[in-house]
Amino acid sequence: MRKLLFSFFLLNSLFSIAQNVPITFEPGAFGSTWSWTVFENIGNPPLEIVVNPDVTGLNTSATVAKFTALQGGMPYAGVECAHGEVGTFTLTPANCIVKIMVNKPVISNVGIKFATGSGASTGELLVANTQINKWEELTFDFTPILGLPTSSGINQVIIFPDFQNRTSTNICYFDNITFGTPGPPLATPMTPAPDPNFAAVDVISMFSNVYTDVPVNTWQTAWSQGTLNDIQIQGNDTKKYSGLNFVGVETTGSNILNVSNMTHLYLNVWTANMTEFRVKLVDFGNDLSYAGGDDTEHELTFTPILENWMTLDISLTDFVNLASNNHIAQLIFSGNPSGSGVVYVDNVLFHTVVTGIETIQANEMKLYPNPVQNELTIAHSADLASLQIYSLTGEHILVQTDLTAAKMNVSQLESGMYVCVMETVSGEILQEKFIKD
Repeated sequence: MRKLLFSFFLLNSLFSIAQNVPITFEPGAFGSTWSWTVFENIGNPPLEIVVNPDVTGLNTSATVAKFTALQGGMPYAGVECAHGEVGTFTLTPANCIVKIMVNKPVISNVGIKFATGSGASTGELLVANTQINKWEELTFDFTPILGLPTSSGINQVIIFPDFQNRTSTNICYFDNITFGTPGPPLATPMTPAPDPNFAAVDVISMFSNVYTDVPVNTWQTAWSQGTLNDIQIQGNDTKKYSGLNFVGVETTGSNILNVSNMTHLYLNVWTANMTEFRVKLVDFGNDLSYAGGDDTEHELTFTPILENWMTLDISLTDFVNLASNNHIAQLIFSGNPSGSGVVYVDNVLFHTVVTGIETIQANEMKLYPNPVQNELTIAHSADLASLQIYSLTGEHILVQTDLTAAKMNVSQLESGMYVCVMETVSGEILQEKFIKD
């Protein structure tokens, strides 16, 4: 009898600490029939469980949650489940990484927090989406909460889909709330980024051991979401961003950059977990101030080659929405996964190139003709280990088997933009985009 009672209480205890997750809002699944309560949103229109408005992207599930963030609602308007519906649990290393998919018409913070039966709260963590009107997965790391009194006895989840001072009513969708582990430690670069060897007279360097750097106000603005550590790799200074959602680098005031005589933005990046890496340039215009009415900006997206130094040598003409390069005040890095990206950055500079394919530096690759119809010529000065073609989404398209040849037959490719990726025998990764007519 004693054993039966012990088994009963043990089973009851296990149920009392069970999590009702993942929260997917699918019929019969967790979240779909919970008593969700909206708060601080004027009339508090109820949370709706609706058909997924976009099943073509990251989230292909049938049903999702719809939250109407009213213009007149408080910035912290949100929605919470009833106590106990999510179960009762403790945050541990096994469940402290929380992810949620969102689809929103604006860029703004999304918040998640948890509460105990007595109302004690973990406090909200905030991560902003980086894309609009498409599904994106955000990551919230509750590791710093572990061991605190509010990390145990949790039985309520609270979501803030649009944590901002709104200028309009925003329809925000969210879905697929999951709990997991941080996973194994990420790989780290064992060798530094390759040194650029442009002539110093042709360079405006923001960060490089090779050149004299211009003044930079900050490599992590106050509004950034991510952690910056200045590290060294074999004695080479490197910027490490972790927990990255987005980070701002600013050259404002007397440090505003006039790069009108430059042709390219150049940087080296290394990541073990980012599936997208985005680079944005912001020009403050003639008034030299933020939001002065003449700011222009443009963002480009790249697919990193994981666990390799990737050289981005970006033509400034690719930043098509910049009205000018005379007042560059912000350089913004972001990417996916939002909130958990780790990236190493080095050799951030602007440079100008000498016209002519005959001038190929040791760490350069040139493609011509570009656009191309049939045969693509690859000009380089390094011994090759591999030469491959990828789509802009990272799909492997073509591999060059004859590494002694300087030409690739691309006639079979469909029209569009591609990336030619070259790896040298020394392990350096170079890439260049080209257009197939």
